[in-house]
Amino acid sequence: MRAVVTGGAGFVGSHLCERLLARGDEVVCVDDLSTGRAENIAHLLDHARFRFVHQDVTEGLEIPGRVDAVYHLASPASPLDYLRLPVETLLVGSYGTRNALELARRDGAAFLLTSTSEVYGDPQVHPQPESYWGNVNPIGPRSVYDEAKRFGEALTAAYRRTYGVRTTIVRIFNTYGPRMRADDGRAVPAFFTQALAGLPLTVTGDGSQTRSLCYVDDLVEGLVTALETGVSGPVNLGNPEEVTVRELALAVREVCASASPLTFVPRPEDDPSLRRPDVSAARRELGWAPRTPLAEGLARTVGWFRDASPVGEGVLPALV
Repeated sequence: MRAVVTGGAGFVGSHLCERLLARGDEVVCVDDLSTGRAENIAHLLDHARFRFVHQDVTEGLEIPGRVDAVYHLASPASPLDYLRLPVETLLVGSYGTRNALELARRDGAAFLLTSTSEVYGDPQVHPQPESYWGNVNPIGPRSVYDEAKRFGEALTAAYRRTYGVRTTIVRIFNTYGPRMRADDGRAVPAFFTQALAGLPLTVTGDGSQTRSLCYVDDLVEGLVTALETGVSGPVNLGNPEEVTVRELALAVREVCASASPLTFVPRPEDDPSLRRPDVSAARRELGWAPRTPLAEGLARTVGWFRDASPVGEGVLPALV
């Protein structure tokens, strides 16, 4: 199989490229490196079945030769990134998604859109099933990401109905693991970086807001299975085990063997209070469920941050 992975140099994308190569696929990784990192795929560049294309998918996606699958992951995903690149985030969710869909349409390829749990906004239904339409502020600071993904879902569904493109929509919940950028502003990398540097762990609000964290290997398995199954979706992919942000900070501190204190800072605007996926559809339609407990996943991740974190520089990472 020949697969195109947009956003393939990103955190999740690079793991997906590895997974596809490991099973024998040919992989074309497309990334403009605006938020992805060349280091994430450096070890793949000499692989005979791997090709890297440095390209902004909003400007086109011309891939010579037949393509069997398109995994569309290209998008800023962390708050720091999409707040820094608001227009670019909206464009990759619209023009970028259209270009990726057109590539799949050209060759009759299977297409997978990675949407997000952020389409549910600050949910009033808990846990969140795919049938829930969400509670989203369409003009708030986070809306550039939320609405880009919501539009991407609508466009993907329209291509399926209008052109018969074999599309799948998955909604990704909080994911963590090696290759997260230490400075990307999300809770897991911020807590790891701070704990390893002996700095206070910045917990937003009182820390009672919840998140559900899925280890990246489990998520990637879900992405591959979803595309191969051909379910139209949307399908939630995430870990239904819910933890508070304060509990997460304490768990990271423990795995780092750190004595860092917790410090509490204001919560960002429109920060969701609850986040937990209903994954019954994934279990039923994909036979998929996360397998990695949080403690085990954090233990697998700490080595990455020991190498990547600016330990000793005394810089407190911004947490958004």
